[in-house]
Amino acid sequence: MPSFKIVISASDCFKLPRIPVPYCNVMVLAMSSPTLVFRIVKNAAPIFKIRIARLATAAIPYDLIVIGGGSGGLAAAKEAVSYGKKVAVLDFVKPSIHGTTWGLGGTCVNVGCIPKKLMHIASMLGESIHDAKNFGWEVPERSTVNINWSNLVEAVQNHVKSVNWTTRVLLRDKKIEYINGFGTLIDPNTVKATMKNGSEKILKTNHIIVAIGGRPKYLDVPGKEHCISSDDIFSLPKAPGKTLVIGAGYIGLECAGFLKGMGYESTVMVRSVVLREFDQQMAGLITQEMEERGVKFLHKCVPIAFEKQANGEILAKWKNTQDNTEHSGVFDTVLMAIGRRPLTEELKAEEVGLELHPRSKKFVSDNEETNIPNIFAVGDVLEGRPELTPVAIQAGKLLAARLYGQSKLHMDYDNVATTVFTPLEYGCVGLSEEEAIRRHGEDKLEVYHAYYKPLEFFIPQRSPARCYLKVICERAAPQKVLGMHFLGPQAGEVIQGFAAAVKCGLTYETLSNTVGIHPTVAEEFTRVYITKRSGADPTPQSCCS
Repeated sequence: MPSFKIVISASDCFKLPRIPVPYCNVMVLAMSSPTLVFRIVKNAAPIFKIRIARLATAAIPYDLIVIGGGSGGLAAAKEAVSYGKKVAVLDFVKPSIHGTTWGLGGTCVNVGCIPKKLMHIASMLGESIHDAKNFGWEVPERSTVNINWSNLVEAVQNHVKSVNWTTRVLLRDKKIEYINGFGTLIDPNTVKATMKNGSEKILKTNHIIVAIGGRPKYLDVPGKEHCISSDDIFSLPKAPGKTLVIGAGYIGLECAGFLKGMGYESTVMVRSVVLREFDQQMAGLITQEMEERGVKFLHKCVPIAFEKQANGEILAKWKNTQDNTEHSGVFDTVLMAIGRRPLTEELKAEEVGLELHPRSKKFVSDNEETNIPNIFAVGDVLEGRPELTPVAIQAGKLLAARLYGQSKLHMDYDNVATTVFTPLEYGCVGLSEEEAIRRHGEDKLEVYHAYYKPLEFFIPQRSPARCYLKVICERAAPQKVLGMHFLGPQAGEVIQGFAAAVKCGLTYETLSNTVGIHPTVAEEFTRVYITKRSGADPTPQSCCS
């Protein structure tokens, strides 16, 4: 056979195992299909022999590597193996600044939707004790019933750990390789997994799906290390006590709501507006409801510094941006809830040529594709997409089906329903009133709205002042529904069914001709008939009016 010499660069040397020199001469010694046998030489002296796959018929170990073991990544992995593909999932959680870490499953399972909803339920159960007494149950006075924070955290974490275990078993059963390593990109076909002990694995693959999600942001102010985040609150070893929540997005409001419901004094610091991405009329009603329940709001304020006191309390200092006055207060816990940042920098995305949004550092994509043909992204790392678990799951499944199953279906990011689990829950699907006006013009819209009183509020005499809904429609017949908003008990359960109808092109004509289930709060949507344009009073006269 002919002999020849190849000179490869340092970057290429890095891709070959165990080559310690920056530049190497590679000499072909023999050929035995499908491999070439090379001798690596330096200054004409042989160092060792290595066998690598011939490029034309390279044997890539994996069809797909998923970086990130959250909902979207796992959904894509499971779909891919259903087509007989060899798949590995990399997942590794770096500890929070307070040392909190968790298992497989991503944000939702460990430090998001699941523990949040469980703590919301715990808070609501406390409220139900008051209601039970009014319904005839002989129970202690609400003021004498307290929550045991340690028992709650133990119960929540036991459930989370059971989901972690079930997820690992599922991956094993489906023959998906789980690698508990931190994934970084080397090139479009190569991933480095850094293990807990510092060792590294170099993995080759045909496709890569990035599903790394994000971690909470921290403001760059003195004493920020004294603040916790949503990474920590659900496993906090001691009761949070008097809590200051920085941020008025849905995470901040949900945490402040369930903490207050458990008896812990809660204050929310609002830099600009409450629930910026949501309908602002509904956000205002939520704020009023939470204030009535005892949650305090510091509007138009930003933190300046946090100082740990000798007794363990935190002295928080802040400034009112409207009048530039400075204020301070002492809290047991400060929870930072100002949003999340994607982990694309840690992924080394830009180093391999991936293009990111200049500000958010997320991937900009219409179909989960990146600018590198075999690298894809799903979930919270996509710019402008809803940061919701079901969105990531659906997008991951559909992407894998397109890659390996000849599917043509793409993720539809419009009309995705969601719920904010504040004490009085808020569910919505479709456009906010502000966005509908921006897209269509106010004169081309009809907004139907109503206040209502849930049946379960009557006997305990709970205030229904903010139980409210509205349906945003095109003004022209048949009045296609553009958005539905509901504030009240079990909002998530209510809005989920209507979300399917909106997806199918629901019109007001169809909605008003639907017979409701009585007595339920969901039926209020079928009875709404008063428009904002009319100026008529949307308050009902009775439960069956």
